[in-house]
Amino acid sequence: MMRIFAVVVLVAATSFSLGQTPAAATPAADAAAQDADAGQTEAMPPGASITVRSSLVVVPALVRTKAGQLVYTLKADDFRLTDDGVEQTLHLEQNTGDQPLALVIVVQTGGDASAHLEQYQGMEPMLDNLVGNIEHKVAVVGFDGTPTLLHGFTPNLAFITHSLDILDPGDQKAAVLDAVAYAVKLLGQQPTTYRRAILLLSETTDDGSHTTVTQALHAISDTNTTIYSVGFHTTKTDVGHEAAKFGSDEPGPQHGCFSRDFGTDEDGNAVKAKESKTAQDTNCVEELLPPLRLAHMAEIAARNAMRHNISKSVAKLTGGEYFKFKNVKTLDKDLFTISNHIPNRYVLTFQPTSPTPGFHYISLKLRNYPQLNVDARDGYWVNAEGGVSGGAAQ
Repeated sequence: MMRIFAVVVLVAATSFSLGQTPAAATPAADAAAQDADAGQTEAMPPGASITVRSSLVVVPALVRTKAGQLVYTLKADDFRLTDDGVEQTLHLEQNTGDQPLALVIVVQTGGDASAHLEQYQGMEPMLDNLVGNIEHKVAVVGFDGTPTLLHGFTPNLAFITHSLDILDPGDQKAAVLDAVAYAVKLLGQQPTTYRRAILLLSETTDDGSHTTVTQALHAISDTNTTIYSVGFHTTKTDVGHEAAKFGSDEPGPQHGCFSRDFGTDEDGNAVKAKESKTAQDTNCVEELLPPLRLAHMAEIAARNAMRHNISKSVAKLTGGEYFKFKNVKTLDKDLFTISNHIPNRYVLTFQPTSPTPGFHYISLKLRNYPQLNVDARDGYWVNAEGGVSGGAAQ
C-alpha cells in the first residue's frame, strides 16, 4: 500500500489578499488552476482543524550513519516503535520514492525577516533540485502578523520563483504558529496520493499568532506533513520574554524528572544541570509510565519545546529536519540536503493497539544497529471520536 506525503515550505512574505497572486507571476494559462486553488483555501481560517480519520499511522524515517551517509537496506523488523510506551507491529511500505510531492513554501516577511528577503531571490535552480523529476505542485505562503497565500499550487517553478523575487517587507510581527497551521491546512486539501512537507524559513520565536501552542501541536500532528525548517537569529535578546507570553514551562514536581532544579555535586553543592530543558524533557518522557501518563508528559514536553524554538521543534515533531540560516550559500546547501532526504525515507505504518483520544508519543529506534541514527516523527493526535489524525486514508 503506497502512502504519499505533501511538502510545505514556510517563508516570511509580504501582505497580499488571500488567494491573490502577483499578476506578473500568473499568466493566463495558469489562471484557472490558480483560481481553483485559491478558492479552496479562502475559507480556511488559521485556527481551523482538518481531520483524517484512519486506523493507520504513517511514520517516515531517515536512517544515517554517524558520518551522515544514508542507509537504505533495513527491513521492518529492524525497527522498534512504541506508542505511549507500548510496542507496535510495523509494516514497511515499498517503492515510495517516486510518489508525487505537494510543497508549500512559507516565507516570513515580518519582523526581522525583512533583512533576508533579497536572499530568497533566484531560487528556481534550488527548487528544481528540491522537487527533482517527480510529479509535484508548489505553493507560496507569506506571513508577518497574518499568513497570506501568495501563489496557489502549481507545477511551474518559474511562477513560484517570481513570487519569492518580489517579496516586500511586512509588519513587525512574526506569527509563525498561525503560518504553520495555515500551511498544514493547505496541504490537507491536496490528494492523499501526494507526499506532504513544509519548508519553514522564519524566526525561531513567535510574535503575534492567534493560534495557541496546543492548537499548533494538534495541527502539525493532524496530517502526514513533514516540516523542514531553516531558522535565523533575530535581534530579540530576551527569548525568555518572548516565550513567556505562552505561559509557564510547566515543570513537574520539585526534584522530579521534569523539575528544573539544580543538581548537586558529591559535596552537596548546587551545580547547573548539564542537559538542556528540551533534552531533559525528551529523556524524561521515555521513562514515565503508565502509557497515559507518558502521553500527557510528552505533550507537555512538546509544547515547552515549541515555546523556545518553534522552527526546530516542529521539524522534530514531524520527523523533518532543522537548519540554522546563515546566508544564501548555506541555504543552497541545506535545500540540497533536503532534496536528497525527501525521497529516501523509510515509510513505516502501524495500526495503534490503543487509540486513546489526545496526543500520542511515539519513539522509533533500531534494534541491532547502535552505530546508526534514526530520525522520525515524535507523535500523532487521536480525536475524541476515535479518528487517528496524522494517519493515512483507507
